[in-house]
Amino acid sequence: MPAGAGPEDDWAGRHAPSLGDIEALARAAFAGLPRAFRALCPGVIIHVEDFPDDDTLAEMECDSEFDLLGLFRGIGLAQGGDFATGQMPNQVWLYRRPLLDYWAEHEETLGHLVTHVLVHEIGHHFGLSDSDMTAIEARADG
Repeated sequence: MPAGAGPEDDWAGRHAPSLGDIEALARAAFAGLPRAFRALCPGVIIHVEDFPDDDTLAEMECDSEFDLLGLFRGIGLAQGGDFATGQMPNQVWLYRRPLLDYWAEHEETLGHLVTHVLVHEIGHHFGLSDSDMTAIEARADG
């Protein structure tokens, strides 16, 4: 290990982040978002899977199982925003392997990437603009 390097700098013994690791990042990211943003989807359920299932890939017209980093399913403001009896709760899926693939190819932290995908999946579904979401991410990061 180079002089001055701590154990956090030693990648030799590390494994790729697990489903649980990504879920923990997502829960922490969601908790760190502004209260008004979190209020858009109270009780949102966050799922982490390795890849989207075949039906989701077909529905989203993906060419590869690596094309989709995340997905929001639920009722947003554009759909009326009202919760009805028997309706499934708002849910976000994050896809670990596509996230890790993207992370490996870009210069950002995994935590920032998970926050970005989470904000965008929820934000687009609720009709927020890209500039709105950028501001939300900046508040979460700061």
